[in-house]
Amino acid sequence: MTLPAASGPLVDQIVTQLEQAILTGELAQGQKLSEQALSDRFGVSRGPLREAIRTLEGRHLVERTPFSGVRVVQLSLDDMEQLLTTREALEGMASRQSAENMTLHETRQLRAGLVAFEDSFRREGIDGVLRARSADNDLHMLIVRGSRNRWLTDIICNELYPLLQICRFQSTVAAVRTRQRIEAVHREHEAIIVAIERRDADAAEAAMRAHLLASRNNLMAQLRGEAGASGVAGG
Repeated sequence: MTLPAASGPLVDQIVTQLEQAILTGELAQGQKLSEQALSDRFGVSRGPLREAIRTLEGRHLVERTPFSGVRVVQLSLDDMEQLLTTREALEGMASRQSAENMTLHETRQLRAGLVAFEDSFRREGIDGVLRARSADNDLHMLIVRGSRNRWLTDIICNELYPLLQICRFQSTVAAVRTRQRIEAVHREHEAIIVAIERRDADAAEAAMRAHLLASRNNLMAQLRGEAGASGVAGG
């Protein structure tokens, strides 16, 4: 049965609320979703709720198992490493194409985003930066969209980023909390932006790959340490 057009905005609202609950860990990885409980929580009928759940299935944030129902995705350490490796390759290509395609106005937005990031960190620390981050001021989002490659943009922004955010929010200590890593991130961002400003596609791709490789190594070491402390297997 096709939902009436008026249900569209309602479905979008439910998707947004469910996604936020998953990303922040309110709905834990592997947790089974009860349609009745969620219907009561949002005050909606099951039709729009099911449509919202199907949308999240498409984004790989929830998965359906025969005879078991729908659960929040459960990411293993291997899953995370593969996602981060994929991100490195795709964002490297996006940076290359951004160096070729970004307008002067867009490169200035990158500079403004870098200043905003540093200002937020000075005022609120890394927790404030993560809370305030949005699609409009996130440097990586700006670079990906500046590539003018709609396929890369869709895969990175709509499929990879939500899955990676689960880890970012639910990790007990953010991967860039330490002063040393924050300073390194600033230098890495600067190198990426300079390469894009100079229209140096090779340097832009290399700088982005180096940045994401360093972030991946840092994050995976942290996650393995947490898994070891809690006795969780990494496969």
